[in-house]
Amino acid sequence: MATALDRLESEPVLTTLQALRERIGARFPERGLYAVSGDLVELAGRVATSEAQNRDRLRVVRLASRALILVVVGLTLAAFAFALRSVGEGPEHEVEWLSLLESAVNDIVFAAIAIWFLFTVPERLRRSNTLALLHELRSLAHIIDMHQLNKDPERLRSTFTPTSASPAMGLSHEELEHYLDYCSELLSLVGKTAALCAEESRDAVVLDTVSTIETLTTGMSRKIWQKISVLNEVRRSAT
Repeated sequence: MATALDRLESEPVLTTLQALRERIGARFPERGLYAVSGDLVELAGRVATSEAQNRDRLRVVRLASRALILVVVGLTLAAFAFALRSVGEGPEHEVEWLSLLESAVNDIVFAAIAIWFLFTVPERLRRSNTLALLHELRSLAHIIDMHQLNKDPERLRSTFTPTSASPAMGLSHEELEHYLDYCSELLSLVGKTAALCAEESRDAVVLDTVSTIETLTTGMSRKIWQKISVLNEVRRSAT
C-alpha cells in the first residue's frame, strides 16, 4: 500500500509555492519576480489537476481506439475469409497462391500498423499534454534566471565604479541576499513541479524531459549560490 513517503504529492508543493509567493510579495511586491511566482503557482495548479482533468477524456479516447481496433481486426478477418472462399471455389489455375500469400502478408502488416497506432493514441495524447506543461516549466525556469542575471554582488563593493551602461539594481546587501534566495527557491520548486508530471507517467520521453528540467534548475541554482557566497564576502569586507 502506498504511503505519503512513496510519492511526491501535489498539495505540499502548492502550499510551499503559495507561501513563497507571499514571502516575495512581502519584500518585493513591485518586482517582476513577484509576478513570476504567481505564474508558477498557476502553472503548478494546472499540473496538479491535469491528470484528473484528462482522465475522462483519455477514457473516451481509449474506448474509441479499442473499438476501431476491433473494426480493423474484423475487416482483416473478413478479407482473409473472402480470399479463402475464392480459393476454394475457383479452379486451381485461376488462383495464384503466391499472389494470395503476398496479399495476406501485406494485409497483416498494414493491420498491425493500424492496430499499434490506435492502441498508442491515448498514451501519445497524454504525453503531448504533459510535454506541453513541461515546456512551460522550462521556459519559466529561464525567465526566473533572467531576473537574477544582472544582480551582480560585485556592484555593491565600495570600490565598484559604475558606467553609463551599468543597470540600476536598487537593492541593499540584505535585500539582494533575499532576492537571490527567492530565485533559488523558485527554481527548486520548478524542478519539483516538473517531478509531479512524472508521478503518473512511465513514459521514457516524459521522464527524460523531467530529468533535463531538474538538471537545468539545479545548475541555475548553483550559479545563484555562488553569487550569494560572493555577496557574503562583500559584506564581510565592508564591515
